[in-house]
Amino acid sequence: GLLDANFSLLMMTLLHTVLALVLSWTGLSSVLYIFSTGLFTVVALWTARLLLRHAWYTHKLSCFSKPQTRSWLLGHLGKMQSTEEGLQRVDDLVQTYKHSCCWFLGPFYHLVRLFHPDYVKPLLMAPASITVKDELIYHNLQPWLGNSVLISNGEVWSRKRRLLTPAFHFDILKSYIAVFNSSAKTMHDKWCRLVAEGKTNLEMFDHVTLMTLDSLLKCAFSYDSNCQQSSSEYVSAIVELSDLIIERREKNILHHWDWIYWKTRQGERFKQALNTVHSSVTQLQDVCVLKDEDGQGLTDEEMQAEANTFMFAGHDTTASAICWTLYNLARHEHYQEKCRQEVMDLIEGRDGQEIQWEDLSNLPFTTMCIKESLRLHSPVQAVTRSYTQDMVLPGNRTVPAGTICLVSIYGTHHNPTVWTNPHEYDPQRFDPSNKKSQTSHAFIPFSSGPRNCIGQKFAMVELRVVVALTLLRFRLTPGVNPELGSSRVRRLPQLVLRAEGGLWLQLEPLNTPT
Repeated sequence: GLLDANFSLLMMTLLHTVLALVLSWTGLSSVLYIFSTGLFTVVALWTARLLLRHAWYTHKLSCFSKPQTRSWLLGHLGKMQSTEEGLQRVDDLVQTYKHSCCWFLGPFYHLVRLFHPDYVKPLLMAPASITVKDELIYHNLQPWLGNSVLISNGEVWSRKRRLLTPAFHFDILKSYIAVFNSSAKTMHDKWCRLVAEGKTNLEMFDHVTLMTLDSLLKCAFSYDSNCQQSSSEYVSAIVELSDLIIERREKNILHHWDWIYWKTRQGERFKQALNTVHSSVTQLQDVCVLKDEDGQGLTDEEMQAEANTFMFAGHDTTASAICWTLYNLARHEHYQEKCRQEVMDLIEGRDGQEIQWEDLSNLPFTTMCIKESLRLHSPVQAVTRSYTQDMVLPGNRTVPAGTICLVSIYGTHHNPTVWTNPHEYDPQRFDPSNKKSQTSHAFIPFSSGPRNCIGQKFAMVELRVVVALTLLRFRLTPGVNPELGSSRVRRLPQLVLRAEGGLWLQLEPLNTPT
């Protein structure tokens, strides 16, 4: 590695000499010569530093297995893809390396990819004081989500987490049950009208995303948007931003630098979508009136950042979880029927079809089915972290400070050394009687540790209410994707897990007693 770096320095010296000769032959002034050579020297020094840093990380991470690279310099650049094939490549990595491997994106980013609970646990459970949200993933989110609780670090993060945590207390969540029931009913009434018109094959993400957005606006901001009844410019902008962030991360390494990206066509599209999202959220900034121990609340800028984060993370991830749960139950009729019977037994003798707070603990099998769907189709496929100190892992392996640790939720959830037949949908894995045999950190759909998902309780409550009411009112079977002409589903791992061309289900309304 050091030899390659020294060779690069030699080449720069030669280029420096050639530049001097060219300028001399063309008769350019000495001032231009000094400027040109000075600029070239800066670039040369930066390049040399980059290559030496790359050589250092290559050496330090040699304790981890390394999949085949394009070259010493390019590493695995271009091999991470947000497609069905990309997920299949993760399966291959897990099958081959079992617990971890190192990964280089050119000489710029140095990662360790982890997909085994024993390796994931010490990283996710590390103190928040030494944990940093890295620039590879979270830097691209900052223009959108600001310095929110999702992205901030250190004492800034700690203060925001303390301020926001009470908003997700059980006493608060209880009051949201009525909203979840109401928003679900609005969606189901729309489905009934569509079915009556002969449209029984429906794309789930379109409907469920509007429903979860409707719920979030009512719960967090007391705002009735009526978004389920009319098109949502906000949702379209969210999808656009998600696509552009993935494209920026994977398609062109030069787009990782802001001063280049904002001058591109993609950067202009990002700004336009961002303006739409921010203007939609501006009127909803009263997200939190809590104050810290010094009597200080959130500033206007902080409230906007948290409002944007709540709006994105609070509805898109939950919508993905609901859609994939309904999809898995549509593919497994016997599990679907068992859940439906559980819900019908629960509300038997009641005047209306509503799920109450006390009902949530009486839906054990439905909850098992939801958890198995979260394992098989986690809304978020990975989280990344870096650390201010070296992190020791099993097998005498050490992750040097500053390295990006990509905790593969997908890889951990599909690891055959952790789960038997990991690609099969089997809710019995989450039977409470089996819990003792489940390895710690084998199931991490909401991440784990001090920087876990602050809204996971909110999400689980909404999941159980919406899934239970949907099964009570409709029978689900796999639908036909018009783009593919079949019921085949190709997963699409963007910021949240979606499906290429949408996730289509066939709906049959049920005449359940009211």
